[in-house]
Amino acid sequence: MSATDIATNETSGLIASNKVEGTAVYNRDGEKLGSIYNFMVDKRAGTVEYAVLQFGGFLGIGSDYYPLPWEMLTYDTSQGGYSVTLDKAVLEKAPRYSGDAEPSFDRQYGRDVYGYYGVNYPF
Repeated sequence: MSATDIATNETSGLIASNKVEGTAVYNRDGEKLGSIYNFMVDKRAGTVEYAVLQFGGFLGIGSDYYPLPWEMLTYDTSQGGYSVTLDKAVLEKAPRYSGDAEPSFDRQYGRDVYGYYGVNYPF
Protein backbone atom coordinates (compact mmCIF):
# COMPACT_ATOMS: atom_id res chain seq x y z
CA MET A 1 0.00 0.00 0.00
CA SER A 2 1.44 3.39 -0.98
CA ALA A 3 1.48 6.57 1.13
CA THR A 4 -1.20 8.00 -1.19
CA ASP A 5 -3.48 5.01 -0.52
CA ILE A 6 -3.03 5.45 3.22
CA ALA A 7 -3.72 9.19 3.00
CA THR A 8 -6.87 8.55 0.94
CA ASN A 9 -8.11 5.85 3.31
CA GLU A 10 -7.67 8.16 6.31
CA THR A 11 -10.16 10.67 4.89
CA SER A 12 -13.16 8.45 5.59
CA GLY A 13 -15.23 9.18 8.70
CA LEU A 14 -12.78 8.74 11.59
CA ILE A 15 -9.05 8.77 12.24
CA ALA A 16 -7.07 7.67 15.30
CA SER A 17 -5.48 10.48 17.29
CA ASN A 18 -2.00 8.98 16.97
CA LYS A 19 -2.31 9.29 13.19
CA VAL A 20 -3.22 12.98 13.42
CA GLU A 21 -0.29 13.86 15.69
CA GLY A 22 2.78 14.55 13.58
CA THR A 23 0.77 15.18 10.40
CA ALA A 24 2.12 18.06 8.32
CA VAL A 25 0.19 21.32 7.97
CA TYR A 26 0.55 23.37 4.78
CA ASN A 27 -0.65 26.82 3.77
CA ARG A 28 -2.62 27.47 0.60
CA ASP A 29 0.65 27.83 -1.37
CA GLY A 30 1.78 24.34 -0.37
CA GLU A 31 4.42 25.66 2.05
CA LYS A 32 4.83 23.44 5.12
CA LEU A 33 4.05 25.46 8.24
CA GLY A 34 4.67 22.75 10.82
CA SER A 35 2.93 19.67 12.10
CA ILE A 36 0.12 18.75 14.46
CA TYR A 37 1.61 18.36 17.92
CA ASN A 38 -1.66 17.30 19.55
CA PHE A 39 -5.25 18.39 19.74
CA MET A 40 -7.46 19.52 22.55
CA VAL A 41 -10.79 17.74 23.06
CA ASP A 42 -13.70 19.12 25.06
CA LYS A 43 -14.07 16.57 27.87
CA ARG A 44 -17.85 16.77 28.04
CA ALA A 45 -18.88 17.29 24.43
CA GLY A 46 -16.16 15.06 22.96
CA THR A 47 -15.44 17.55 20.17
CA VAL A 48 -12.04 18.77 19.07
CA GLU A 49 -11.63 22.43 19.92
CA TYR A 50 -8.04 23.03 18.80
CA ALA A 51 -5.34 21.42 16.77
CA VAL A 52 -2.04 22.50 18.27
CA LEU A 53 0.48 23.25 15.53
CA GLN A 54 4.16 22.86 16.34
CA PHE A 55 6.02 25.54 14.39
CA GLY A 56 9.53 26.96 14.36
CA GLY A 57 12.64 25.72 16.05
CA PHE A 58 14.83 22.92 14.79
CA LEU A 59 14.00 19.24 15.29
CA GLY A 60 11.43 20.20 17.91
CA ILE A 61 13.89 22.29 19.93
CA GLY A 62 12.79 25.88 20.37
CA SER A 63 9.42 25.25 18.76
CA ASP A 64 6.32 27.17 19.75
CA TYR A 65 2.80 25.77 19.84
CA TYR A 66 -0.08 27.49 18.04
CA PRO A 67 -3.66 26.45 18.84
CA LEU A 68 -5.71 26.53 15.64
CA PRO A 69 -9.49 26.21 15.62
CA TRP A 70 -10.07 22.66 14.37
CA GLU A 71 -12.50 23.79 11.67
CA MET A 72 -9.72 25.79 9.99
CA LEU A 73 -7.98 22.59 8.93
CA THR A 74 -8.89 20.65 5.82
CA TYR A 75 -7.32 17.29 5.05
CA ASP A 76 -5.57 17.43 1.66
CA THR A 77 -5.05 13.95 0.24
CA SER A 78 -2.69 15.24 -2.46
CA GLN A 79 -0.26 16.43 0.22
CA GLY A 80 -1.01 13.77 2.83
CA GLY A 81 -1.49 16.51 5.41
CA TYR A 82 -3.75 19.30 6.57
CA SER A 83 -4.22 22.55 4.72
CA VAL A 84 -5.04 25.96 6.20
CA THR A 85 -5.69 29.28 4.51
CA LEU A 86 -3.01 31.12 6.50
CA ASP A 87 0.12 32.92 5.52
CA LYS A 88 3.20 32.24 7.61
CA ALA A 89 3.30 35.95 8.60
CA VAL A 90 -0.22 35.69 10.10
CA LEU A 91 0.74 32.53 11.97
CA GLU A 92 3.90 34.12 13.36
CA LYS A 93 1.76 36.78 15.12
CA ALA A 94 -0.90 34.32 16.33
CA PRO A 95 -1.56 33.30 19.95
CA ARG A 96 1.03 30.71 20.96
CA TYR A 97 2.86 29.22 23.90
CA SER A 98 6.15 27.51 24.55
CA GLY A 99 6.50 23.99 25.89
CA ASP A 100 7.14 25.20 29.42
CA ALA A 101 4.24 27.68 29.63
CA GLU A 102 1.02 25.98 28.51
CA PRO A 103 -2.04 28.28 28.71
CA SER A 104 -5.14 27.59 30.78
CA PHE A 105 -7.30 26.81 27.72
CA ASP A 106 -10.30 28.44 29.43
CA ARG A 107 -13.20 30.12 27.62
CA GLN A 108 -11.48 33.51 27.46
CA TYR A 109 -8.40 31.94 25.90
CA GLY A 110 -10.66 30.18 23.40
CA ARG A 111 -12.37 33.44 22.49
CA ASP A 112 -8.98 35.10 22.03
CA VAL A 113 -7.65 32.33 19.78
CA TYR A 114 -10.79 31.98 17.69
CA GLY A 115 -11.13 35.78 17.50
CA TYR A 116 -7.59 36.16 16.19
CA TYR A 117 -8.48 33.93 13.25
CA GLY A 118 -11.90 35.52 12.75
CA VAL A 119 -13.74 32.31 13.68
CA ASN A 120 -16.82 32.26 15.94
CA TYR A 121 -16.02 30.55 19.26
CA PRO A 122 -18.86 28.03 19.65
CA PHE A 123 -18.02 26.56 23.05
